[in-house]
Amino acid sequence: MNQEELLGADERALLQLGRRLQADGYRFITPTPLTHQRVNERHAATTAATLRDVYGWSRAFEPGLMPVDEQRQLQQANVLEERHGQLKSRVRWSSLDDLLFVHSGFPTDAADSVFFGPDTYRFAQLIHAYLQQRFAPIRRAVDIGCGAGVGAIVIARARREAQVLAVDINPAALRLTAVNAALAEVANVSLATSDVLQDVDGHFDLIVANPPYMADPAERAYRHGGGAFGEQLSLRIVEQALNRLAPGGSLVLYTGVAMIDGHDPFLEALQPRLESPLFGWTYRELDPDVFGEELLTAGYQRVERIAVVALVVTRVGPGIGASVETAGAP
Repeated sequence: MNQEELLGADERALLQLGRRLQADGYRFITPTPLTHQRVNERHAATTAATLRDVYGWSRAFEPGLMPVDEQRQLQQANVLEERHGQLKSRVRWSSLDDLLFVHSGFPTDAADSVFFGPDTYRFAQLIHAYLQQRFAPIRRAVDIGCGAGVGAIVIARARREAQVLAVDINPAALRLTAVNAALAEVANVSLATSDVLQDVDGHFDLIVANPPYMADPAERAYRHGGGAFGEQLSLRIVEQALNRLAPGGSLVLYTGVAMIDGHDPFLEALQPRLESPLFGWTYRELDPDVFGEELLTAGYQRVERIAVVALVVTRVGPGIGASVETAGAP
């Protein structure tokens, strides 16, 4: 049974829409939520004029903008809503290289929103860079908190021989990952509901994760990392992943860190967990300052900046140490 045959009726309608957009040459690079908001504010009094307005910028549109059969596909997928006589898609379509990914529309206010944005692009680049440096076979891989499935799909395309598992606690994320995997034509991706790795068995040659890392008062699943500054889930992923790495296997973690008084509390919490001759690891800042607007929110008064970091841990055995690189390192 192929990927498409596993989809429900709603998901098949989304898949057909994605194929249509691909054939029409649709492309959209998704910015940060703040940039998205600012650009849309320029067009607050106007309705969508193009499919990029509809599917990229999440703007309302008049019923006659798109072909009747395309509008019917949105209706069949149950992602079309009416607002004051206009229509709006509850999903967006974003480009990554030659792929399209469906994910939640803007704004992502719902608790089960499936996020895609600049973090997603950096996460994909991190995985690409790791795979270019790894020559050992990858038999089994897992993308923890898969969201739209980007990590799993990037691995599955690059390593067709690997069995790649995409796990999430959000049913909406798993549904959209199924659509995106079918659209990418990767047959080696399977889905499972799991809280980190506790609901799946076995060991992995590659574990990747791009978890939420904010302290979100609304505790939205795609955004809230838990703990004082959103670090709790990332630490839990490290703890569970270390025990599930096959010999020679690696954890590739992309996450954000709230820096306080010149210190990196996430790195300080990590180091005791990684003090073992079984593991070699590297840690570096990918971007020293992201989502600066979050410093205005409650709970971030002591935070100087939010950095995004890459942690790579490999189960290698004795004789390999740690490497810590900061944002200015080559």
